[in-house]
Amino acid sequence: MPPAAPADGPYATIPLGRGRAVRLWHEEALAGLPRRTSRVSVVVTSPPYNRRVPYRGYADDRPRSEYLAWTGRLGAVVAGVLEENGSFFLNVGGMPSDPWLPWDVAREVGRSLVLQNVLHWIKSIALDRSDGPRSPPLALGHYKPLVSRRYVHGAHEYVFQFTLRGDVPIDRLALGVPYQDRSNVRRWRRPASELRCRGNTWFLPYATIQRRARDRPHPATFPAELPDWCLKLHGLRRIRRVVDPFVGIGSSAVAAARHGLAFDGFDLDAGYLTEAADRVRAALAVAAARATAEPRTAGRPV
Repeated sequence: MPPAAPADGPYATIPLGRGRAVRLWHEEALAGLPRRTSRVSVVVTSPPYNRRVPYRGYADDRPRSEYLAWTGRLGAVVAGVLEENGSFFLNVGGMPSDPWLPWDVAREVGRSLVLQNVLHWIKSIALDRSDGPRSPPLALGHYKPLVSRRYVHGAHEYVFQFTLRGDVPIDRLALGVPYQDRSNVRRWRRPASELRCRGNTWFLPYATIQRRARDRPHPATFPAELPDWCLKLHGLRRIRRVVDPFVGIGSSAVAAARHGLAFDGFDLDAGYLTEAADRVRAALAVAAARATAEPRTAGRPV
């Protein structure tokens, strides 16, 4: 990966208030991250998967050994800037023909960090209905069609949570779901909440888009809800700074900005950074409009 020449300052800065800001850097992350940031609470990212994705400024077809060595260096760099109780959420997807890739990446990163949780991002699922054999399954989410006589469609990816020692407390109920049967609450001697832990399967489908070039101008991205859930699981109150070494069009930046969290994102493509900055500003504008509208509706009958 050829490094971009670092600029004197961020490519874009979007103030969030209280001295915080979203900063986007036009430079290679492994070199720029330790130089631009320190004491990072959460790193959340999805690096290139080495699957020949047509990025504009990066060749996604390196020899496997070289690619894995690079992911190992990424783990070492993150370990060097992560706070003692910080989290590194690493999203990696494989291919039906290469199911070991995510785990090979995890092993390389695991040379510098401890794998604490393995989360499964479910992008598409089909559920059989219980109201009769003639009812069609309920199909939810989106998947990339695969024409094959050997493999099924890939409908999920991994999110690995790495920490320095594997003992970081997490906010399990920040993503909690109500008990299906309330009698389950009473079975615990000291029910602290009427919510239960969601577990390690996260169903987060992509939003439907009309035109990819306009609505999702990046060949490989995740919905903003995925980094949002990672931040909540870590615990929002303990987060001082969020970093995404491969920010792309800024889903992680949008998630951090919505919570008013200081953020640094890196990318080699200035076009993606421009789109990321626009998305952050748009998200903040929507949040500000909602905050302005709330007092006007307060106290009105529903």
